[in-house]
Amino acid sequence: MRFTDGFWLLRPGVTAHYGREAYDLERSDDALVVTAPTKVIATRGDTLNLPVLTVTVAPHLPGVIRVRIVHHAGGGEPLRFDVAPADGSGEVRLDAEGGSAVVRSGDLEARVTRGAPWNLEFSAGGVPLTGSGAKSQAWVRLAPDAVVDRPPVGVPIAGSYVHEQLDLGVGTHVYGLGERFGPLIKNGQTVEVWNADGGTSSEQAYKNVPFYLTDRGYGVFVNEPGHVSFEVGSEAVQRVQFSVPGESLEYFVIAGSTPAAILERYTALTGRPAEVPAWSYGPWLSTSFTTDYDEATVDSFLDGMRDRDLPLSAFHFDCFWMREFDWSDFTWDARVFPDPEGMIRRLHDRGLKVSVWTNPYIAQRAALFAEAAEAGYLLKRPDGSVWQWDLWQAGMGIVDFTNDDAVAWFQEKLRAVLRQGVDALKTDFGERIPLDVVYADGSDPARMHNLYTERYNAAVHELLEQERPGEAVLFARSATAGGQKHPVHWGGDSTSTFSSMAETLRAGLSLSLSGFGFWSHDIGGFEGTPDAAVFKRWTPFGLLSSHSRFHGSDSYRVPWLFDDDEDAEGSAVRVTRRFAKLKNRLAPYLIEAGREAAASGLPVMRPMVLAFPDDPTSAYLDRQYLLGPDLLVAPVFTESGEVELYLPAGTWTSLLTGERVTGGGWRRERHGFESLPLYVREGAVLPMGAREDRPDTDHLDGLTLRAFPGAAGTRTVRVGDATFTVETTDDAVVASGPDGSWSLQVGDAVAAAEGGTATLPR
Repeated sequence: MRFTDGFWLLRPGVTAHYGREAYDLERSDDALVVTAPTKVIATRGDTLNLPVLTVTVAPHLPGVIRVRIVHHAGGGEPLRFDVAPADGSGEVRLDAEGGSAVVRSGDLEARVTRGAPWNLEFSAGGVPLTGSGAKSQAWVRLAPDAVVDRPPVGVPIAGSYVHEQLDLGVGTHVYGLGERFGPLIKNGQTVEVWNADGGTSSEQAYKNVPFYLTDRGYGVFVNEPGHVSFEVGSEAVQRVQFSVPGESLEYFVIAGSTPAAILERYTALTGRPAEVPAWSYGPWLSTSFTTDYDEATVDSFLDGMRDRDLPLSAFHFDCFWMREFDWSDFTWDARVFPDPEGMIRRLHDRGLKVSVWTNPYIAQRAALFAEAAEAGYLLKRPDGSVWQWDLWQAGMGIVDFTNDDAVAWFQEKLRAVLRQGVDALKTDFGERIPLDVVYADGSDPARMHNLYTERYNAAVHELLEQERPGEAVLFARSATAGGQKHPVHWGGDSTSTFSSMAETLRAGLSLSLSGFGFWSHDIGGFEGTPDAAVFKRWTPFGLLSSHSRFHGSDSYRVPWLFDDDEDAEGSAVRVTRRFAKLKNRLAPYLIEAGREAAASGLPVMRPMVLAFPDDPTSAYLDRQYLLGPDLLVAPVFTESGEVELYLPAGTWTSLLTGERVTGGGWRRERHGFESLPLYVREGAVLPMGAREDRPDTDHLDGLTLRAFPGAAGTRTVRVGDATFTVETTDDAVVASGPDGSWSLQVGDAVAAAEGGTATLPR
C-alpha cells in the first residue's frame, strides 16, 4: 500500500508521523525499549502534542531478533501467529554513556544509536545486512477522502496504519511471500498478503505468507496474520516497506549465511513440516471435479491403469462423493456409492489408499447445517444470525474454528469418514472468509481472515494424526505462515496451458522459499481439457514434484484419453508409465529428502537460488529446480520439446541417458515426450529402489546405490533406518552398509554387496 507521492510528498489525505530519533534507550525484561518521538526533541515543549512510537527490540532465537513498533497500546495485544517462545539466550547491552545499544542473538546483532536521525541497523558477523533509517518507521493517518492504492477486494481502508521500511542493498533479491504466480523475484512488486480464491493466473494467491527471504544473509517475518501490504523496492526503491492497519506492527529479522540457513531458522520459529507417509509419494488419480462418476467409473479407471502397467498409489474422490447441494455433510451419495465401506475395502484390496474431498463450509440443505447452527458452531453476523451466502453452496455457513466445541464437532464428523476406511483428506477452500462476522473467541475478523485456514487445516491434520498415526497427510489448497506444519499443499486452479504450467512452477518455487516442504499441482491443469502436448509435458513435471496428482475440472485425466494410439512412442500412456515407475524407484531418495524437510525446513523441491546461492545466475532461474539435493529437473514448456536450462559448474549426468555434460553455462536441448532434462549432480549417490509399482516397500530389498562422477570424498546415504557410506578415491568407489541384497552402480557397471561392502573401479 502506497502512502507517498514521490520522494518528498505524501498522497492527498495522508499524514505520516515518522520516528525521528531514538530519544531514550532502556533495558526492560531482556529487551531494549526505545522511545522514538515523531519530531526531534530540542526543548521540553517539543514533547507536547506529539505522537510517539515505542520500539521494542529483543533477542528471540539464535540468529532471530524481534522488533515491535507500537503507537497506542491501549487496545491490548492483538492476535498474532503462534511462534516458538524466546529461548533467553541473547543479550541486551547499553554502552556506558547511553549513546547506543546492542541486541545480540547468536550471530545476529541489532544496534540502535541514540539521537537523530532514527537508525536501527542489523548485521551478522560484522557484515551489515539491512536497517531501518530515516523515515522508515511511521504511524500513518488517512483522511476519509485519502487518495491511496486500494487494498485487496473486500478489505476496507483503515484510518491508521503502521509501517516499517528496511534497506534493500544493491544486488539484493527478494523471494517468498507465499505461493505467488508472478515473477519469482519480488523486487519491484506490490504484494498484498490476503488469502483469496483467485486461480493461478492473477496477483491473488491461496497461500499468503508474510515472510520474505533474501540472497544477502537475512529474511524478514512480519508477525501479523491480517492484511499486510508489501512494497518490495517499489514505492521506495531502496527499501522493502511493509504496512498493517492499526496501532502496532511486529516483525522478526532472521539471519543466515545461506538461504537454506535462513529457512532453517524461520521454520524453527514458525514450525517445521510434518513427515508424510511413504505411499503419498506415488501417483494419485482423481475422479476430477464435475465429471460423472460412480463405482463402476472408478473401477474402469483403475482397471485401465492396471492393464496398461501404470503405477498408482492413491485414488481421490472429489466433491461429488457427497450429494449435490449437501456439501459438506460427509455422507456418501447413496445413488452412486451405495456401499462405501465395501468399495473402500475393495480399493484397499487393490493396494490403493483412498482420499476424499472436504471443505469448511456447510450448505443449508445439508443435514448438518441445522445441527451446527443450533449449537453455535457457524460464524455469525453481528446481529447474532448465522452468516450465509450462496457463492459456492446455496445458503452455506462457515465453521467457526475459534470455537473448541465446533472443532471437536467437525473432527468427529470427519472421524466417521476415516473409520469407514478413508486414508487422506483433501482440505479445499478456506480463503473466502468474510469480515462482517463475529468469532466465538472474539477474534478480530480482519486478523482471522488469513489465519482461518491455519485453524482449519490444523484441526483436520490433528484428526488424521489421531486416526492414522505415522500416516497423516492432507492435500490442502489454502495456507498462511505456519501452514507448512500440515502437508501436503497443492497449487490450486490452473488452466490447461503451457503458460499456466509455468506459472504453477513459479508458485511452487515461491512457496518452497516460504518454508513449505512439500508441494503438488494438478497434472495437465485444472480448468479446461489440456491438449495432448500440454498433458504429456506436464506429466513428467508432475511426477518429478514432491507429490503427484492427476486431477481436472470437467474432464478426466486418465492418460489413455489423450492419444489415438496409446502404444505409440511418445504417447501419454508411455510417458506416464516411464515417469511413474521412475518416481517409485526414487522413493528412498524422496523419502529422505522429506525427512530433511521435517528436520530442517529445507524443501523437497529446491529453487536453484536455494541450492546454489553462490552462483549469480541461479538467482533468476524460475523454470527449473532441484528435486531433493541432487536431481536437477527442467520441465519442457513447448510442444516441440525445445527447452533452455542452466547447469551450474561441475559435471552433470543425465539420469535418463547417462550422457555427461560439463556445467557452468546455458544449454539448449530438444526432447521427445518421453524425456526432459533430468540431471544428476556431480558426486551424488542416488538410492534407488527395486520396485517400480509402488513407493511404500522395503527399499533395502534390492536397493541400488547409483554413484555419479565427482571428486574424491565420502558421501553418507540414509535409507530408512540404514546408513550407507560411499567413498570415492582416485581408483575406486567403495560402498559400505548393512549386510543385505543391495548393490552399487557406477555408470553401467554393477557390483552386488558382499558382507556389507561393494566395490567398483572408478
